[in-house]
Amino acid sequence: MNKILKTIKLIEIQARSFKVPWVTEESKTKEPYRVLISCILSLRTKDKTTAEASSRLFKVADSPRKMIELPAGRIQKLIYPVGFYRNKTKAILGMSKKILDDFGGRVPDNMDDLLKLKGVGRKTANLVLGLGYNIPAICVDTHVHRISNRLGWVKTDGPQATEEALEKIIPRNYWIKLNTILVGFGQNLCAPVSPFCSRCAVNKYCRKTGVSRSR
Repeated sequence: MNKILKTIKLIEIQARSFKVPWVTEESKTKEPYRVLISCILSLRTKDKTTAEASSRLFKVADSPRKMIELPAGRIQKLIYPVGFYRNKTKAILGMSKKILDDFGGRVPDNMDDLLKLKGVGRKTANLVLGLGYNIPAICVDTHVHRISNRLGWVKTDGPQATEEALEKIIPRNYWIKLNTILVGFGQNLCAPVSPFCSRCAVNKYCRKTGVSRSR
């Protein structure tokens, strides 16, 4: 545990020089609905594109009620060119209506109900819980899964297994911010192929699992 905590703190210090993910920036509004929609827009989309699309959309509609009043075509134009913008428009309208019909217009604050929203998986649900409601939750995306296994913290085959394993070894006060820390770290240093090990603050603590070539 001490070694893992030390490693996290070193990564956190190094990651301060990196730009935080857009969804983390959006969470400063303290609006769970905006966090949820930003998460949906961010899937398979570059952060800059997500930020621009989210800003355009929220200027017009920043609540479930306002969102369902927009025609699908208008939403598509506002969020383009995010990846799969037509499918995301359908998902946004569907979950906004369900939030109004089933949850009194409030984004659910628990995993079970969040997963009832079509288009929401555990990754998005955990981000909403953590960043939207400040409820401790570990969001495992491709960066968190890859880096956790690479460092040797866990040995898992998929995101949910990684989430469950990390919950047992990561201090609870780091659950929410772990994703923000590791995403920046993964985007800038701990790349999927040829990571920048020579510049990494935790090089000596890393098992380099799966790394065949580094820089």
